[in-house]
Amino acid sequence: MTPLLRVSHLVKEFGGSGWLRQRTTVRAVNDVSFDVRAGETFGLVGESGCGKTTTGRCILRLIEPTSGEVTFKGTNLATLNSHDLRLARRDLQIVFQDPYSSLNPRMRVGAIVEEPLIIHKIGNKSERATRVAELFTLVGLDPAHGSKFPHEFSGGQRQRIGLARALALNPSLIIADEPVSALDVSVQAQVVNLLQELQARLGLTYLFIAHDLRLVRQVCDRVAVMYRGRIVEVAPADELFLDPAHAYTQALLSAVPRVDPADRTVRVVFDHEAYQAEPLREISPGHLAALR
Repeated sequence: MTPLLRVSHLVKEFGGSGWLRQRTTVRAVNDVSFDVRAGETFGLVGESGCGKTTTGRCILRLIEPTSGEVTFKGTNLATLNSHDLRLARRDLQIVFQDPYSSLNPRMRVGAIVEEPLIIHKIGNKSERATRVAELFTLVGLDPAHGSKFPHEFSGGQRQRIGLARALALNPSLIIADEPVSALDVSVQAQVVNLLQELQARLGLTYLFIAHDLRLVRQVCDRVAVMYRGRIVEVAPADELFLDPAHAYTQALLSAVPRVDPADRTVRVVFDHEAYQAEPLREISPGHLAALR
């Protein structure tokens, strides 16, 4: 089956030569490849600074990749001009991590959700108003609150508004960039349940970027683990958590807090200094790890 999204040898470098002094080039994303199948939730996990958010933004060309290919529904997004990329973005949307900075504080939330429809010239004013009301209801908000400003809502409500904006154009793929990390634990569960309900109802595909491994195990079908800009392991979620192959994955999982005080899981310490990049190889069907 052809994947909905295919990322091939993606590279993103920052820095380079500067004025009067040499600047260091940082390869934030280093030869990253993975596939996302239609209808699944594919997790991209790793510690802060590993390159997972940069990967997500390169896929959408919110930042331009240095090299590599991103193929969505058979089209290489890297080759599209600005007009064709805008059309393609109807089908690819993002929910940002911070619900406080991702919404324009000077716009009413109804106008924020309506904005994608205006940009893409979809519907007249009355039709857009009807669509905005539908979207508010879809994410569990009262359409009558569309005249309010973002500061009048809680963090969880703001994230629902961001999700409504992402859904406005009926996308098939949503990149969820740590969508609940800025929220209280009780609110996190509500937003995650909403994401799962919308996926079942609308047939959505998620690229779920996160560092909370317990959450990833709950919501993801397959998971890729990133370290220093590279993917070091890819596997079905249950298999990854039960039988991690790469030493870095083992260290990450051993650091997850345990609910049961009787659980004496030994903490695995990863030797960052001894790390050497290796190519991914298949160690069992659907399970790849960067091992010698």
